[in-house]
Amino acid sequence: MMKKRILIITSLFVISIFIYANIQMNQDNPKVLEPLLVEVENAIQYRDQKDPEVSKVDVAWQLDHILKTINRITEALEASNPSDYSNSINAARIFSLTAGYIPRGRAQSPDVVRPPEVILTEDIYVQLQEARANINTLNILDENTNFEHPYFGQLSKAQAIRFMEVHTKHHLKIVDDILEDNN
Repeated sequence: MMKKRILIITSLFVISIFIYANIQMNQDNPKVLEPLLVEVENAIQYRDQKDPEVSKVDVAWQLDHILKTINRITEALEASNPSDYSNSINAARIFSLTAGYIPRGRAQSPDVVRPPEVILTEDIYVQLQEARANINTLNILDENTNFEHPYFGQLSKAQAIRFMEVHTKHHLKIVDDILEDNN
């Protein structure tokens, strides 16, 4: 009787973790990105700040990377075929999107979202405008639009929005740490 009770409790616990993880790692409202883009815009004035103890790159690099990521993911979602989406389990994706955490210094950014050597302030503003427009684009895309993340595998639209949120917060935290150490 006791073993059966433990098995039931353990099963319910595991099921609740999967339900919670699925809720946390799926963000179907792209408006969650709007206040983050305000933070990006507010940080542009500090574009040249750098702290090698926090990051090898400056604030402008962080901002450009954030915006390129949002814009390239939106393009990939738009270009995808919703019927190609298949839900799969990826432990790294579940952990990262549920916890809202990306470890620092572990992953290399794909070339498509890596900023150029010289980052112009005007280019950051253009990408910011594009990212704001992409929030509206994300609203109208099919829920099964998808893109292939190099570490997390295939992400649905909701998972992609959650990834953009977590990724943006990750880089804004780096910006905050650079600015904190420079004051």
